[in-house]
Amino acid sequence: MNWDDESAYATPPAGDRLVGTTADGEDQAVEAALRPKDLGEFIGQERVREQLDLVLKAARARGATADHVLLSGAPGLGKTTLSMIIAAEMGAPIRITSGPAIQHAGDLAAILSSLTEGEVLFLDEIHRMSRPAEEMLYMAMEDFRVDVIVGKGPGATAIPLELPPFTLVGATTRAGLLPPPLRDRFGFTGHMEFYAPAELQRVVHRSARLLDVETDEKGAAEIAGRSRGTPRIANRLLRRVRDYAQVKADGVITQEIAAQALQVYEVDGRGLDRLDRAVLTALLKLFGGGPVGLSTLAVAVGEERETVEEVAEPFLVREGLLARTPRGRVATPAAWSHLGLVPPQQGGGRAGAGGSDQHGLFGE
Repeated sequence: MNWDDESAYATPPAGDRLVGTTADGEDQAVEAALRPKDLGEFIGQERVREQLDLVLKAARARGATADHVLLSGAPGLGKTTLSMIIAAEMGAPIRITSGPAIQHAGDLAAILSSLTEGEVLFLDEIHRMSRPAEEMLYMAMEDFRVDVIVGKGPGATAIPLELPPFTLVGATTRAGLLPPPLRDRFGFTGHMEFYAPAELQRVVHRSARLLDVETDEKGAAEIAGRSRGTPRIANRLLRRVRDYAQVKADGVITQEIAAQALQVYEVDGRGLDRLDRAVLTALLKLFGGGPVGLSTLAVAVGEERETVEEVAEPFLVREGLLARTPRGRVATPAAWSHLGLVPPQQGGGRAGAGGSDQHGLFGE
């Protein structure tokens, strides 16, 4: 890419990102086929897997339902997969819903009242559930009972409804938003970490085998190294590299083929895509590496402020390429090195392109 070209700052819609963590319809269909069926087949998350195995084995030995489980972590790390494994390990059916879908206490009461004994209720994005439903869930989790309000006004009465023992598996990307009374009612809490490249390489090998795609060690490692520590992204990149290998080569994924394919899809060696590089390029070339306000940076890359802050920045910060400071966003030496640019001398930035006066005018 020519960094002096104005088109370098143009970005595709955030929702179209190949390295995005949101699963669309195609991803969901493929993930369903690639999901492991038990804990022994699940790759990575060693600590969570070991602890969860003890919880489930102890529950089966007692002949009781498993404790309620809370799984937290970034999207695409396997929270939904683990919930299905919990149900499979306990030999129980699973009911899947999400926090945003439960807007009223009556919505939750309808779901809870239809559960069977031992059933697993998976509640995704549990932190986005409405407050009335959340308060009803307290009693359901602790006493396996809910109070259904019949009538309105002074004549309203509460009818207690007994529930069969069930296991709630809650998943959240923002555990800090859960109120303490809800967190305290989970018997087991597991935090999902980002995957190491070696773990993602095993994920790629397993998925390639299930998709009937031939790949060698270096080819799988190349895909894993650009997958941002997330199995969902690794599987998506694998499918795109598979397409390239089938059309441009003999169908075998090697390191060279994987690198060529991902260059076509604009995913570089560290997993940055065009949006990430546009943010860094604007920060480095237009503002001398910062500090610069978030709003100014968003205008420079032609994106909304929320898109830059919530979509691009988390990975750039985690990779040590960008820092958030009280004065604004600042590029690190690693960012200059990654884009092959030379940092300006102290006080040598271009006038009007990142100087302190412009920061003060267009900053936060």
